[in-house]
Amino acid sequence: MPGTMTVGSVRGMDGDTMVGFGPKQAWLAVREGEETAVCAALGLRDLGTASWRSGIDLAYLTDDRLVLTPPLPGVSDARWLLVTGRWLLRAALAVDVAELSATLGTEVQFFATYRVSELHRWQRAVDGVLLRAFEFVGETGEVTEWRGEPDEAEAAIGLPAVLDDEADILVSEDDVMRLARAWSVDPTALNGRPAPGPLRAAAVP
Repeated sequence: MPGTMTVGSVRGMDGDTMVGFGPKQAWLAVREGEETAVCAALGLRDLGTASWRSGIDLAYLTDDRLVLTPPLPGVSDARWLLVTGRWLLRAALAVDVAELSATLGTEVQFFATYRVSELHRWQRAVDGVLLRAFEFVGETGEVTEWRGEPDEAEAAIGLPAVLDDEADILVSEDDVMRLARAWSVDPTALNGRPAPGPLRAAAVP
């Protein structure tokens, strides 16, 4: 898939609407992220621009392509660049959020949700420090990762302050979206809104 993806790319800059994503998917949110820097930090090969429809389809239907959004307005009056694709869902542990945050010198968040096995995961790092990491597998009812302390947004979705044998934890896909909305940008809420620009497609390492 060399060169620029021309399908809808012009419309992406003139009258295109955003297409939401999130269910059965994974994504990164990079505060004040810049496409070139994020691609370089992840070792991605730039494949050019794509319309939102074709780009999100690419993210869902391939395992070796990612798409990057333009910076989007979100929490704390910041702009957040989102990176999404099934490669992140399959290779979640291959992306070191703290290392990526250190390289980019900003806040980086990771979200994943896959309703088939009820796998729900999030991480948050600022300036190279991992502040929070959580993973829950609903199929077994097991919390498989818990690092750092939950914040108010996590308490609002029902997480306890401390993980212990008495904790009764149940997390859903909707909770992942609620947390993304509280921390940066809820990608499901993008659907149908005017696009600030096209997506950018990239090949994974």
